[in-house]
Amino acid sequence: MFSKNTSEISRSNDKASSAVNAIGQGSTIKGDIITEGDLRIDGTLTGSITTKGRLVIGETGLVEGEVVCQNALIAGTLKAKIQVHELLSLKATANLSGDIITNKLAIEPGANFTGSCSMGASIKNIKSSDSNGKHEEKTA
Repeated sequence: MFSKNTSEISRSNDKASSAVNAIGQGSTIKGDIITEGDLRIDGTLTGSITTKGRLVIGETGLVEGEVVCQNALIAGTLKAKIQVHELLSLKATANLSGDIITNKLAIEPGANFTGSCSMGASIKNIKSSDSNGKHEEKTA
């Protein structure tokens, strides 16, 4: 009565993770978005975004808040701290004001970025001793 075929469940989970969510131009949303699928924003969002998919902010898009995603393509305005697990692409029309944490970063000429950027695997300071017993700090 309440049981579902396991293949039906896995198909519905696949559909949820491949879903493309959109906020159209002229729309304004205040709040947090959490999704398994991709997200495209051409309107305005004030709040945080967490997605396991790709985030696209179109040329008319504006996001103010924190962002965590797998990949991101920014062509609009982002005023936020953004953490991208793989690739962050800033198009020529992009305006990003905030801190970036990403594995890879691509910036087209004309894009504006104000803030700090941390890329790649985290590099920790390595302390080693020289022959005099002094410690000197080395960074990669």
